[in-house]
Amino acid sequence: MEASEYYITPEEAVQEQHQLRQKTTIEPLPKEIKTIAGADISFNRGSNILYAGFVVLRLHDLQVVARSLARKEVYFPYIPGLLAFREIPALMKAWNQLPEKPEAVIVDGHGIAHPRRMGIATHFGVLADQPAIGCAKNILTGTYDEPHTSQGSYKYIVDGKEKVGMAYRSRANVTPIFISPGHRVSFDDTRRIIEKCLTGYKLPETTRQAHQAVNKFRKGELEPGYRENQELDLFD
Repeated sequence: MEASEYYITPEEAVQEQHQLRQKTTIEPLPKEIKTIAGADISFNRGSNILYAGFVVLRLHDLQVVARSLARKEVYFPYIPGLLAFREIPALMKAWNQLPEKPEAVIVDGHGIAHPRRMGIATHFGVLADQPAIGCAKNILTGTYDEPHTSQGSYKYIVDGKEKVGMAYRSRANVTPIFISPGHRVSFDDTRRIIEKCLTGYKLPETTRQAHQAVNKFRKGELEPGYRENQELDLFD
C-alpha cells in the first residue's frame, strides 16, 4: 500500500499492521552510523493539516546538517493504536524531500512497544526500509520495573512474555522515557544510539530539534521544504 494516503477503515488498518509486522526486522546494525535524524509531527487541535519534519544531525557531535519540513492534509481519524495511519503520510512527504537519507531515524513515538508491535517508528521503518527507533514520553503497552534513579539506568518493558522496549532514565531523578527498536536495529543499538543523542535534557537532541522545528513550522516561523546546514539558523 502506498503511504501517500490511507483511505481505509480502522479494521483494515489493523489488518495492515499485522501484514507490516511480518516485514519487521529487529537485528543489529551492520556498521556504526554517522548520521541520525529526529522525526516529529505537529498539528492544531481539530485540524486535519499535519506538519511533519526531519532534522538530520551528525551523530558524533550532534551538529545539525539538514532539515526537511512538509505540510499535508490527512484523512485517517485520530485512533489510539492506529496513529501511524494518520501521521505516516505527512512523515513520508517530508522524508521523500531528503536527497540524502540519514543512516537511522529516531521517531517521536513507539517502535515495537505497541500492542501489535507496530508503533509509528516500526511503521515508518518498514515503509522506508530504514533503521528506526521509537522514543516516547509515555508507555503504550506492557509493564516494567522502575529503573534506578541514576542517569542511564533502564528496565525492560515486557508485554506478556515478550520484551518490547525499555524504560530509560535519561536524566537522574526524572521520569523515564520509553524507547524501543522500530526496524533494522537491535535493543542494544536502540539504547546506545539514544545515549549518544543525550545532551543533558530529558529527551534526546534528535527529538528536541525535530519537535522545535515542526512547532515553528506550524506557527509559520519556518518554511516548508529541504534546507542544508549552511541555510539554517541553528539558533532559531
